[in-house]
Amino acid sequence: MKAVRMYKPGDLRVEDVEKPIPTDDEVLLKVMACGVCGSDIPRVNTYGAHIAPLTIGHEFSARVEQVGKNIKDFKVGDRVTVPPLMPCYQCEWCEKGLYSLCENYDYFGSRRDGAMAEYVCAPEANLLKLPDNVDYIDAATTDPCANAIHGLCQARVQEGDTVCIYGAGPIGLFAIQCAKVFGAKTVIAIDLGDRKLSIAKECGADHIIDSKEQDAVAAIREITNGEMADVVVDFTGAPPAQINAINSAGKMGRVALVGISHKGLTLGEKEVDNIMRGQISLIGSWNSFTKPFPGYDWTESIKLFAQGKITSKPMISHKLPLEDAPEIFKQIAAGGLFFNKILFLPHGEEME
Repeated sequence: MKAVRMYKPGDLRVEDVEKPIPTDDEVLLKVMACGVCGSDIPRVNTYGAHIAPLTIGHEFSARVEQVGKNIKDFKVGDRVTVPPLMPCYQCEWCEKGLYSLCENYDYFGSRRDGAMAEYVCAPEANLLKLPDNVDYIDAATTDPCANAIHGLCQARVQEGDTVCIYGAGPIGLFAIQCAKVFGAKTVIAIDLGDRKLSIAKECGADHIIDSKEQDAVAAIREITNGEMADVVVDFTGAPPAQINAINSAGKMGRVALVGISHKGLTLGEKEVDNIMRGQISLIGSWNSFTKPFPGYDWTESIKLFAQGKITSKPMISHKLPLEDAPEIFKQIAAGGLFFNKILFLPHGEEME
């Protein structure tokens, strides 16, 4: 079978490899769509992974091709999406059902071979059946949607809230849609440039702010008549946006940091004063896994897809064959490529 293999940062190859054989406790999956996560980009182009060579990819949908003899609840032909985390189920945090904090986890595409390939094996616990009306494209984006919901839940979004979303990438775009579903009164999206912001508007943002053209905090102050936001979620991981996020929150506001930055964050007097005097909560949000595994963030995502309340369709910028993976990552590294959610279709468009 074909697989996208990373040998070291910047060295990505499409190779013919042996088709995996499932153990008695696994299924063999035919990968129908696999997305590029924001975390894949620094992994492939800069930092590398825990093992090498490695088949990358962890956001995917698939069809069951073969089942091990101990598999009970799945059969050949079942359509699934696959949570990429494999918790140890034994550490303190697993025992509490906080699987995102597992201390001894495995993970598709970073610690074991992932799904940017024609086939991959997965344990039964990592399979979620798809309703008939959820297609493989939406299903492959369940992971970013679940991360969006997790961030909103960490920030305790409530009906009637004013919600600011920094970053109109895929997770931010899902957060816009889900915030509206959860009853937000006003959703404000902030990013750089009008291409992503126009998609944010399509996804339901009531206001869009191009922070390249105007002061985002001042614009939020004007939109909210000085009240600022009840909830602010940063999906960029960029320190300037994180600072703006803190300064965008009103009294008793909640600020959740979701975007991975790999950078430090220095708070100035203004930010510390805003946190203290406004009694603002600064909250971390990591991944999306709770009990019963994989948890509410995943099952709610699938439910909302099935109900037609959210969709990935506006954010899909590329549908590509596996052979294009090395070149697309080179283009991303070089800069200048506009992209949002990139999907690889290992078997072409047959799912449509």
